[in-house]
Amino acid sequence: MTIEDDIDEELDLLVARADLDGLIRLIDARCESRDWLGLWRVRQRSRAALETGRQVWPAATLAEHRLALLADADYASRVVDEEAGRFSIGPLTEVIAQNHTWSELRGSLPDGPRRSFVAYERALRGDTIDDDVFPVLDVPMSTCDWEPAYTLPRYHDVGVECPSPADTWRHNWDTITTSGGADEIDDPWVEQAFRSLVETWTSSSNGRTDFAVVDGDARAALGALGLTSARLAPLSMNDALDWITWCGASGGAHGRRRGTATGRFSAWWLLAALGGLTDDWDELREAGELDPLIGAVALGATWWRFDDGSRPHAHELCLVAEVPENDESATPISVALLARDHPG
Repeated sequence: MTIEDDIDEELDLLVARADLDGLIRLIDARCESRDWLGLWRVRQRSRAALETGRQVWPAATLAEHRLALLADADYASRVVDEEAGRFSIGPLTEVIAQNHTWSELRGSLPDGPRRSFVAYERALRGDTIDDDVFPVLDVPMSTCDWEPAYTLPRYHDVGVECPSPADTWRHNWDTITTSGGADEIDDPWVEQAFRSLVETWTSSSNGRTDFAVVDGDARAALGALGLTSARLAPLSMNDALDWITWCGASGGAHGRRRGTATGRFSAWWLLAALGGLTDDWDELREAGELDPLIGAVALGATWWRFDDGSRPHAHELCLVAEVPENDESATPISVALLARDHPG
């Protein structure tokens, strides 16, 4: 007799009735008693019920989330598969990484991309990944010396909290007049990298984006966005990269969260585009030269937050950067990035 065949009369009755409220109460009770086997049954039977037309998928999704977040490593690892988490608030590879160390998980996680994503997420939380785990994201699992400590989410029983790092910043703003007439640069790599960074905001929510790349300074980049004046506040590289990564990890106001590991990769890809490294990404990575070059782009740029007078948004990126050319006497390349998403 398998676990799925075990008698669970209370659960079977609730599933047969498609009693979603009852199933949620049962999930709460089994979490409180730490009955992970019973919670696993809820997940399995609720998923199976979908084939009979019973719409109890929220119970299956909630059970998966609770198992990944709260259960011991064996049961938590069972839900990290290709079929799980489709309707979850965030990737289960990130949920499981919150309360489980790599040493606890390594023996239970199946091989494959999901194992790799869990390893990335645990590395961001300070674990050393000394196993032979395929780096599916093509960036190092451990953060480099030049990277910041990224803002991480906090999952709870029914949701996730991950406010923007910009929410706590206090700036000394300078009001500036923008400049026009700079040569705009058609840079499809920067455009693609930026749109990919906030793709969930625009495809799964209400987000809008705008950007400009110019042969000129930050004022010229903001002028190319159509602004005549703005407020500027300098940002450290750490703050800028943390903000960019947070945007890439977020699902925006309504989209599904993508996870910090994915957000970090998106930030690296944007830096590569700003530094003209995208064409040579694979070659540089194989030669071990990619990490320091990406770091050089991040550290060499000058970063600002800008305010165009719009009302603040919970999901927002208003960033401008000057990236110096290799020739120190040349005019810098500047990029202005604007993304906003709102719940309405």
